[in-house]
Amino acid sequence: MIFSHITGLQHIGIPTKSIDSSVGFYKKLGFKVCFKSDIAVFMELNSLLIELYSSENATEKTGAIDHIALNSDNIQSSFEYCKSTGFKMLDKEINYLPFFENGVKFFAIEGVNGEKIEFNQIL
Repeated sequence: MIFSHITGLQHIGIPTKSIDSSVGFYKKLGFKVCFKSDIAVFMELNSLLIELYSSENATEKTGAIDHIALNSDNIQSSFEYCKSTGFKMLDKEINYLPFFENGVKFFAIEGVNGEKIEFNQIL
């Protein structure tokens, strides 16, 4: 069965101990802030979106990327598919955050190498 609700890479999640330093670094690379909240800053360069978020547990070394997020055009179908296919679910339900204009819904699974893969739908 081919899964059809994934439309591409949505963002890459990077934990940081200093949001301001991280934002400054990515601005030098040409990224622009496209959304900012109390807990995260999303920066965009062309079609690439990164999420910087504050974390005391940020490793600040190679391998520090926390997750990749795949864009879903139907988060409920994506969630049901992942559950029924037997993926290791890291979330028991679909979550919501008030990011962007109307919020986002998301959940995550664990890949075979321990990587976190987030499915995300901007509402």
